[in-house]
Amino acid sequence: MRSWVEVSLGQIRANYRAVRKVVGAEVDVMAVVKADAYRHGAVEVSRALEAEGAAWLAVSNVEEGVYLRRQGIRARILVMADFLPEERAGLEEFDLTPVIHSLEDLPAARVPYHLKIDSGMGRLGTRACAEDIARAVQAVPANLEGLMTHFASSGNYESRQTEDQLLHFEGVLSGLRAAGLTPRYVHASGTIPVAYGRKTAWWNLVRPGHAIYGYVSPARGSAPRRQLVVKPALSWKATVLAVKDLDAGSLIGYGGIHRAARPMRIAVLAAGYADGIPHRLSNRGHVIAKGKPAPIIGAVSMDLTTIDVTASPDLRVGDAVTLLGSEGEISIDAQQMARLAGTISYSVLCGISARVKRVYVD
Repeated sequence: MRSWVEVSLGQIRANYRAVRKVVGAEVDVMAVVKADAYRHGAVEVSRALEAEGAAWLAVSNVEEGVYLRRQGIRARILVMADFLPEERAGLEEFDLTPVIHSLEDLPAARVPYHLKIDSGMGRLGTRACAEDIARAVQAVPANLEGLMTHFASSGNYESRQTEDQLLHFEGVLSGLRAAGLTPRYVHASGTIPVAYGRKTAWWNLVRPGHAIYGYVSPARGSAPRRQLVVKPALSWKATVLAVKDLDAGSLIGYGGIHRAARPMRIAVLAAGYADGIPHRLSNRGHVIAKGKPAPIIGAVSMDLTTIDVTASPDLRVGDAVTLLGSEGEISIDAQQMARLAGTISYSVLCGISARVKRVYVD
């Protein structure tokens, strides 16, 4: 194989159990498996989560939900982002639960739905007051099963935005309850409010995504002690296509952006930015070769990446190097790669191309 990821379904299940332990028996856990489970493989991950007892999964759009149903997934599936007219028939046919973002869309709801409140993120969700929401909900036959919102800055304890969003959301919820509307599920929290114990934001359902795959973004400011411990479930490897020795002064890669300062042994990897290695790691990232750091030198190209393996002279064509994961005492995770690339770990994981083969282990 040119390049592949190894996904530990056992670690996925362990991460799910870790979330369950933190939130306790009174709070349900809806694992987010959108974007092909952050490129870990939505079907395999969903099957592993179902086996662990997950009653709810979350996807972005109807197409993702239909695909899971056709692969035999039986858990409840919340469609979080899309309520497009051409997709609505699939909601009922495939027993998917939509999120409604606008009161104007309520008359089109034919199945139990969750209503999203824009509590201050300024993205999807209604900004209507509780009285207007209650009138609109009571005018349609479909059941308001859930009320939800989404935090914009939950990891930033230097900002009051999350507290302000909570106040807005709680005000809407109180107004709906006063009007006799009692949604079965109330939810707002992804990974960070769970990980840092912001219990006032949990209600009776949480929606972890990042944590399921082994990541918790660091908080800013005076955050409480982190309660959730998870581990990455994915490692990423690439095969060595060539090894060669270069003289001092040799130029390497497109644009000759690296000049060898000394005699150097290089290796060429069968992975590039088309596989998901961020182009911004050119001349600044590193991989692990034979248990030692190997700097990326020159420009990351579409299909190939060049590394300095002078410190690993026994590396041979056909050997594997680690792009994400551990070898011995050295490890690279998506957060480390993201910092070097000037992006976020979500982007690193979701950027791993479909042409990178997935291998599943327990």
